[in-house]
Amino acid sequence: MLDKAQGTKSETKPGLNDDIGEDKRLEMYRLQVLLREAEQRAFDLFLQNLVKGTSHLSLGQEAVAAGFAAAMKPGDLSFCTYRGHAHTLARGVPVEQVLGELMGRDNGLMRGKGGSMHLTSVEHGVMGSYAIIGAHLPIACGAAWRAQYKGQDDVSVCFFGDGTTNIGAFHEALNFAAVWKLPVIFVCENNHYMEYTPIADVTAVPHPAADRAAAYGLPRIIVDGNDADEVYRTAQEAFAKARRGEGPSLIECITYRHSGHSRADPAKYRPEGELERWKERDPIKIYRARLLEFGIDPEVMKGIDEGIKREVDEATEKCKASPPPPLDIIHTDVYADGGFAWRN
Repeated sequence: MLDKAQGTKSETKPGLNDDIGEDKRLEMYRLQVLLREAEQRAFDLFLQNLVKGTSHLSLGQEAVAAGFAAAMKPGDLSFCTYRGHAHTLARGVPVEQVLGELMGRDNGLMRGKGGSMHLTSVEHGVMGSYAIIGAHLPIACGAAWRAQYKGQDDVSVCFFGDGTTNIGAFHEALNFAAVWKLPVIFVCENNHYMEYTPIADVTAVPHPAADRAAAYGLPRIIVDGNDADEVYRTAQEAFAKARRGEGPSLIECITYRHSGHSRADPAKYRPEGELERWKERDPIKIYRARLLEFGIDPEVMKGIDEGIKREVDEATEKCKASPPPPLDIIHTDVYADGGFAWRN
């Protein structure tokens, strides 16, 4: 249900909201707007020299994070890459904690010690962002194996970019998950570029993830990664399969990042007009049009937009007012026992 400050539900045209329904669609719309506003704010803060170091944004890819998050149950686990802000926020981590972490402030998710590429919140099922390409795929398998061994019904979801499909860990993890029928979902966010190189230039098959699924006995699944409804439906099927004990899924979501690979990348390598064509298929633009088609009152969407903007504005001011972390925690969280004394 919507927060009162963000509008109320509207009457819906009969038959148009089909299997998803208005509540879930408004949830996914809110998530996509939240991810867009929060990441755009992160970019603005970087330009103000308030975000230190680099960071990798998912502007234009919001439908993947929103669709999967809407399909997850409490207890399901997310494993992200360095481009993990959106997936972290989508699992319910407050904007203040994410922006605070990017800004190196004490109110950050890890008190400013982890930064953009290491967002983690076990409480929200976010089991880390991983800066090493492909490193988290075997770890997601380990978490899924634990669930299988203990008879628990949580599912691990591992998000990665198209470039990861050319890493050995991708193939090792897929093989291991398929052999053991692990409850894990591998999600390739194919935004067409592995850093600065078009994935098609260095890969033998047109679809770097889906076209390799057959090698591990898995079905070829390709979805429109800019359509949150399509992502959500596909995610639901994969979750149901995993919970039935029928093993992993490999899903390739076709999408596009609006910005460069990182803050240091102006993305001059993209062909002229490519970005503009993809912006015509902006996931939020698509979703707004669909909600209007389904009879959702535009004022409801306006209320969501305004509520999100207030939320991000308030979080930004709290982060600016927060101090950097104190020096006395510099040696904590280094090893599993929380300190470093046992090493000496």
